[in-house]
Amino acid sequence: MDGGKKIWVPHPHDGFKLGRILDIGVDTITVEPFDAPGSAISAPYNRVFPAEEYDNKDVEDNCALMYLNEATLLNNIKVRYTKNLIYSYVANILIAVNPYFEVPELYSSQTIKKYVGKSLGTVPPHVFAIADKAYRDMKALKTSQSIIVSGESGAGKTESTKYILKYLTESWGSHAGPIEERIVESNPLMEAFGNAKTVRNNNSSRFGKFVEIHFNQKHIVDGGFVSHYLLEKSRICVQGPDERNYHIFYRMCAGAPEEMRKHLRLLPPDQFHYLNRGCTQYFCTTATDRQLNQNRKSKEYLQKGSLHDPQLDDVTDFKVTDHAMSQMGMNENEKMAIYTVVAGVLHLGNIAFEENTEDMKGGCKVHASSEQSLAAASLLLGTDKDEMRDALTSRVMQAVRGGVKGTVIKVPLKIYEAQSARDALAKTIYGKLFDYIVNRVNQALPFKSSASYIGVLDIAGFEYFQVNSFEQFCINYCNEKLQQFFNERILKEEQLLYNKEGLNVKRIDYIDNSDCIELIENKSYGIFDILDEENKLPRPTPDHFTAEVHDKNKNHYRLSVPRKSKLKSHRDVRDDEGFLIRHFAGAVCYHTVQFLEKNNDALHASLEIVVQESKNSLIRQVFDDPTSKKMASGKLTFISVGNKFRTQLKTLMDKLKSTGTNFVRCIKPNSKMVDHLFEGAQILSQLQCAGMHSVLDLMQQGYPSRTQFADLYNMYKRYLPAELARLDPRLFCKALFKALGLNENDFKFGLTKVFFRPGKFAEFDQIMKSDPENLAILIKKVKRWLICSRWRKAQWCALSVIKLKNKILYRRAMLIKIQKTVKMWVCVRKYRPRFKGIQKIKTLRSQLTMMGQIVSQLKKDKSSSEKQVQAVAQSIEKVIQQIKTTRVTRQEIDKAYSGLVANINQTLNDLQKKLKQQKNKEEEERLRKIQEEMERERKKKEEEERKKRREEEEQRKLRMEMEARRKKEEEERKRQEEADRKAALELQAQLEKEAAANAERQQQLEQERLDRELALRLAEEDQSQVEELQRSESQKSIGAAAAEDDKKYDLAKWKYAELRDTINTSCDVDLLEACREEFHRRLKVYHAWKSKNKKRNVQEKQLNNVKNAQTDERAPKAVMENRKTKDKRQTEGQNAPPIPPRTNVPNSEEWAQRYFRIPFVRPSDQHRDEAQRKKGWWLAHFDGKWISRQMELHPDKQPVLLLAGVDDMQMCELHLDETGLTRKRGAEILEHEFNADWRKNGGDSYLNSNRTRVTSKYLRKILGIDK
Repeated sequence: MDGGKKIWVPHPHDGFKLGRILDIGVDTITVEPFDAPGSAISAPYNRVFPAEEYDNKDVEDNCALMYLNEATLLNNIKVRYTKNLIYSYVANILIAVNPYFEVPELYSSQTIKKYVGKSLGTVPPHVFAIADKAYRDMKALKTSQSIIVSGESGAGKTESTKYILKYLTESWGSHAGPIEERIVESNPLMEAFGNAKTVRNNNSSRFGKFVEIHFNQKHIVDGGFVSHYLLEKSRICVQGPDERNYHIFYRMCAGAPEEMRKHLRLLPPDQFHYLNRGCTQYFCTTATDRQLNQNRKSKEYLQKGSLHDPQLDDVTDFKVTDHAMSQMGMNENEKMAIYTVVAGVLHLGNIAFEENTEDMKGGCKVHASSEQSLAAASLLLGTDKDEMRDALTSRVMQAVRGGVKGTVIKVPLKIYEAQSARDALAKTIYGKLFDYIVNRVNQALPFKSSASYIGVLDIAGFEYFQVNSFEQFCINYCNEKLQQFFNERILKEEQLLYNKEGLNVKRIDYIDNSDCIELIENKSYGIFDILDEENKLPRPTPDHFTAEVHDKNKNHYRLSVPRKSKLKSHRDVRDDEGFLIRHFAGAVCYHTVQFLEKNNDALHASLEIVVQESKNSLIRQVFDDPTSKKMASGKLTFISVGNKFRTQLKTLMDKLKSTGTNFVRCIKPNSKMVDHLFEGAQILSQLQCAGMHSVLDLMQQGYPSRTQFADLYNMYKRYLPAELARLDPRLFCKALFKALGLNENDFKFGLTKVFFRPGKFAEFDQIMKSDPENLAILIKKVKRWLICSRWRKAQWCALSVIKLKNKILYRRAMLIKIQKTVKMWVCVRKYRPRFKGIQKIKTLRSQLTMMGQIVSQLKKDKSSSEKQVQAVAQSIEKVIQQIKTTRVTRQEIDKAYSGLVANINQTLNDLQKKLKQQKNKEEEERLRKIQEEMERERKKKEEEERKKRREEEEQRKLRMEMEARRKKEEEERKRQEEADRKAALELQAQLEKEAAANAERQQQLEQERLDRELALRLAEEDQSQVEELQRSESQKSIGAAAAEDDKKYDLAKWKYAELRDTINTSCDVDLLEACREEFHRRLKVYHAWKSKNKKRNVQEKQLNNVKNAQTDERAPKAVMENRKTKDKRQTEGQNAPPIPPRTNVPNSEEWAQRYFRIPFVRPSDQHRDEAQRKKGWWLAHFDGKWISRQMELHPDKQPVLLLAGVDDMQMCELHLDETGLTRKRGAEILEHEFNADWRKNGGDSYLNSNRTRVTSKYLRKILGIDK
């Protein structure tokens, strides 16, 4: 079908597969993949996309793709990934795919030099290009910049951050001075204490950081500052299978010198309780594996060997960490103090407890086998052994009443309580140690005069596991805020700016996640506030907290119970054990068992007193907090971790909002963390979570780069000569762009800014460069353009003066003509009455001839009669002479004329009387007959006049009746129009309500699809099962509902080919009509899909206009637009348009043959001038309500002949009533007129050659196929 064009169809593993269309259904398209011939995949219309003509071709900026959709974006990333090109752009957003191997020379110093000062688009995509753009924006716009590096765990965020920092320090540092070295060295130090191996990433950052690189007035690196967020403290005590604790523990066990190892009493990882429940293998290379002694290796290491990662080696990384500490200004004693605390945490974890049988209160004691661990931990942490023992196995309570200071009561702890106290102490010590290390890093990166900074945000990406706890909740909340910031900065603010500047860019819709954020952070009913309130209760329980969350957020769309999860393993979780939140990336089920514990960051009094009195100076320093609250009544002071994190996150978001923003979206190519493996479905899910599809639409239509006219003008002002310095900034920018020869389609002027199209950053950055030599060249170009422009203006002025001179001469000639005309009019007014009077009197001379003839017939008194005639002639001449010689008025002339006429009439009457008397006798009989004849004629005329008057009276009465009937019909029509108007308003309101409900339903469907894809990715990790995505009856499309309206024939499952075969062979009239309607309805759905996914690259479309002319337009524009007006009630999510109502028994009108002919213009000629636009004819033969034959006649081109059943994809698919042809005056023609054009253009031969495929019953009868 459709010429075998290539399209993308969804695939559960590859994301999308390339194939060709096999069949078009009610709501789905059936596609045959090219790599699996004979198989078929069915997918909804909105998940199938057209493919590029050359699917192996890659582009650096995805906005340059001809078809802009998820499938082509994914394919372009894949093609580049196979070529080891891991970077690509979506406008100015960088997409970075983790290669899981070291690409040669990708991050070398030579590569850094290639990107310094270079524009985006002039060099291949790279993280260095984003760093350089941030620096140039900071320098040019005098505004601090931020680079947000986002992505899920294992996507390469940490590495990208390191390379950004490396680029900034090497390129803009003071020749790799101590500050620059410390900024670079701070990364491995913080990674050692804050990164760990997870199932998804060998070097996963278990904390977030915002690294600020500060620059002085000369834009040279002046210092730095690191802010960190939400260290995952629970990992210190327990890890999942195949996961490790923080790197520093393993690096000390593997790489510490022997003397240090003995001093700190370090053992293999499997002999430490805080390490042996996860993976106990080291990261090693072959060389370092040989250096390791057997007494440092765990049993798992001896059995399975070492772990391998190109970036990690525990033996050598210990030395790197130690060197990094030295770079931060730490001496040997300070470094040893840190190692001592880390070792103390490990030994603290080995302290085990057993029930104390001698204690009547059910307390516990330290296990005998743990005495050495207790002694080691006490020694390393600088505490007294017995005090540590007491603090771990009991807690001190002080009664409120009992003297001035109250009574001190020692309460023994149960085994599980003692274990919780031990773990809380370990987590607190390690957390404060991490704070200390970050503080020392900041002390080593001082800045004196910071003018601006570039901040790089590296924080954990969206996380979802089989068991998700408080850490995942906080991380995902942070990602919700970042996604909201991304939506507002890239989508919302961008579109508001376009509207404000008057750029007329099409609106792009996106999913707003503000309701999810409100669910988490709102006061009173937000989850964080509910959690804090629960922590403040005397006896808080997770069950009560979970119940409160569900109770206070009833009917909230984003919140649900665990049993609603798509993953079946989550359905075993009770309603009071967790909750499910529908995040922007998908639904995540959270287990609330440890929420309360992890939200409280405080120790009980006994432990806090012990560590505060430690002999270890570092321990005393990190626990010396003057703002800490004192204990009361032996209860734990509540310190909300969630509230602290919210405060930190608010500060971070304020920083991001106050800076310019650049985005790096990191992508994890596969879950196995191996190179050259591309898992399309997983990557597609990450792209969708990152909002890349919406950005692709916006950036393709929008202008991602812009600058103020004034900023651009001020940048060049000091280089401008005096004659240019007076220019208006907007005029100067216009002159500058004209001088550079930029394409006007690549930029657009707003009210206050100039905007650039995506992919045009090179031209933009060329203008924004601050190189004095380049600026001088540009100024020369501007000056030359202004001179040329002014010369053109001078030419125009000269031509205008010449034109004005010609106009003056023309007006002078016209004035003379006006004067002449006026004078002539005055003369005419003066002499015209006399001239007309003479002419009128001269006409009386004809009467004299008549008189002479009468006189010649007289036999008596002939001489006297002649004298009378001469007297009359003399009187005429006398009056004429009088008019010529004297000024006579019009009235006098008329009076004289009247007197002459009376005299002539009198004389003529006398002569006639004499003549009559002479001929009286001989004429008497003849006159009598004439008299009688005249009388008869008179009577006849009178009779005719009476008859005419009667007819006129009858017509008048008829017209009055018609007018009355017309007025009555007009009043009826007005009443009907008013009723129709009210009905239309009601219908419009109903349709708007249905559209809003449908949009909400579509959003829910999209959320369910994301939830299922997220569940599928989780299921792949542990072979779980996922619930199949079911469509409810309310979620079926309009097309499916229309297909089910006719209960007699259910054609929803029929294939497209089966419908066409039934139309050719069936004799059942009802079935035939039902098949026809379903056949054409599917054509409408398919063509609507093609129209939605048409090529969006304007230049390519213009080049292919002629080629695609026959496929893009199946009918004239007027016919297709008539259909669109009927489809306004459809919303975007409704794939199938409504079909005309069916009738069980077709009448004669439905099976009538009708023919139409209308003029139209081909798409390739629509944008030409009227004189060059060539019009053709579009002819159609409708067999009943559906088209049977179609013909397009073009000037200077071959005619296009189409037959139903042969060329269905190119023919008009509309119902006759939908085309509006029956309402077009002069459109319908006779059958012989159509057949004449059909035969003239070779239609009969084309019909005979395809006689077996024709579906029209009428044509099949003509061909003799059917009877």
